[in-house]
Amino acid sequence: MDGELLLQRRRDNGCWGYAGGSVEPSERAEDTARRELFEETGLLADALELITAFSGPDAYYRYPNGDEVYNIDVVFCCTRYHGELKADSREVTELCFFPPDRLPEPLSPPIIAPLRTYIERRLSKEKEEHYVHKA
Repeated sequence: MDGELLLQRRRDNGCWGYAGGSVEPSERAEDTARRELFEETGLLADALELITAFSGPDAYYRYPNGDEVYNIDVVFCCTRYHGELKADSREVTELCFFPPDRLPEPLSPPIIAPLRTYIERRLSKEKEEHYVHKA
């Protein structure tokens, strides 16, 4: 879906989020992004673009099971993919594409800041490209 964001309703907190998870020993962050995308959505990433890394006080989260963490979220955007969309029933109850200006509620707290940053950068880039195309 061109320009839309794939989000998943998480089984653990019932909120919407993007595919992601923990880095395995000796695994690169980009490889983790590819693996988690496949495990949770059934899609294989052909191209990833690094958005940025998020950390610090705003990255605090208490999971429904009581675990407390300060996430270090290295965020990638999958710009090309293939495969059959299929939710991992252990972690995901629903998968859906959303336009950036109509995101579902509630969003999972740890993804709000990264998602907002991605959308702001994307809108800025679109304005820049629109300006360049008008010249």
